[in-house]
Amino acid sequence: MSTNAESSQSKKRRSALIDNLKLRWHLWTRKNATASGLKQNIVKLLMYVLLLGLAFVFVYPFLYMLTTSVMSNSDINSASVHWIPTAIKFENYGVAFTIMKPKNFLINSALVTVIATVGHVIACSFIGYGFARYNFPFKKVLFGLVILAFIVPVQTLIIPLYLTFSNFGWLNTYLPLIVPAFFGFGLKGALYVFLFRQFYLTVPRSLEEAARIDGCGFMKTYWQIVFPLAKATIVVAMVLSVVWHWNDYYEPSLYINSPKLAFLPPKLSSIIAAANALPEQQAEMLRSFGLPEGEDTLNNAVVMAGAAFISAPVLIFFGFAQRLFMQGIERTGITGE
Repeated sequence: MSTNAESSQSKKRRSALIDNLKLRWHLWTRKNATASGLKQNIVKLLMYVLLLGLAFVFVYPFLYMLTTSVMSNSDINSASVHWIPTAIKFENYGVAFTIMKPKNFLINSALVTVIATVGHVIACSFIGYGFARYNFPFKKVLFGLVILAFIVPVQTLIIPLYLTFSNFGWLNTYLPLIVPAFFGFGLKGALYVFLFRQFYLTVPRSLEEAARIDGCGFMKTYWQIVFPLAKATIVVAMVLSVVWHWNDYYEPSLYINSPKLAFLPPKLSSIIAAANALPEQQAEMLRSFGLPEGEDTLNNAVVMAGAAFISAPVLIFFGFAQRLFMQGIERTGITGE
């Protein structure tokens, strides 16, 4: 009897589930059978296809880097191996770590990146607030120069910059990379000024007026009322500044010559040079690093492992800041009162 009862209940549940699915299908077809419903579904489908294509374009280099970094030399040269290696070789990361010796260079890169990012956030937010809220002589001309500073590549200004920093005695120090950031200049500083200005245009003036009525001065109103509202824009500026400072190779290569002050990303060139060296030179390099000789020790997989080492800090930082970063991108450019 109990078996029959359980069988009857299972049949009822199955029948109820089928009826529920039929009802949902009927409601969906009734809703989307119209011309407008079909049009919306076609537009959604095309959008998803486009987004998947764009996502693949951006994700493909990272997937290629990660899969190649754990391949052996035979897998790299095999026409039958594309994505999945025959054997995972994590030793490539150890070889890349040994060649780059990233400890000190990682500290150097992180130090300059963090300090310059803080300088950009503080200075550019302050400058952007001034452009958004105050009228002063030649305001439009000055803001036009800010936009021009973003458009003009740094290569066109590098000679006067180099001579200026040389006269200050700042060559072979981190000052040329850090000090300009605290004045709203530096690497892409004009872009951050523009982002903060666009956000502050959306902030109601009534908040500042209420703060002044309560006795707040300019600085207290800005730092305690206005600046905290720009959290999403701050994250956008931080992410962009961290990525650009971390990956910058051009300016550090001009201003810094001391090996002790070098950064981590340029060390990837040492792996590339070793992987592309002649067999005799490569064997000598491997002996100097205390690594076993052979084609399977140093190849393109080790280069990709080094690239993964260099990319990891930025990817981890972006993973934590992604939600606020997207919110800031959505809000940027919307003008208010």
